[in-house]
Amino acid sequence: MSNQNQQPDQQQFQLKIDPSQEQGMYSNAVSVHVNPNEVIIDFAYLLPNQNPTTLKLVSRINMPHHIAESFMNVFSNAMLDMRNRQKEQKK
Repeated sequence: MSNQNQQPDQQQFQLKIDPSQEQGMYSNAVSVHVNPNEVIIDFAYLLPNQNPTTLKLVSRINMPHHIAESFMNVFSNAMLDMRNRQKEQKK
């Protein structure tokens, strides 16, 4: 997992993206399930004007606990960095 604020002893990786996945998927809903063996994250799209409310699953990610913890730290740091940059731009 790549982190822009890497410690000196951390290894860097090159991420290769298949051209069919370069555009990414849009998600405006997420669900997290944790069990003793893994963490499951479902990314979904809330379909507009549906009765009953309907979510379309766009991606499901299964990962072991230690990878989920690493993801949580990287994600949290990225969000904090983005907020700090926004604050600096407003000054």
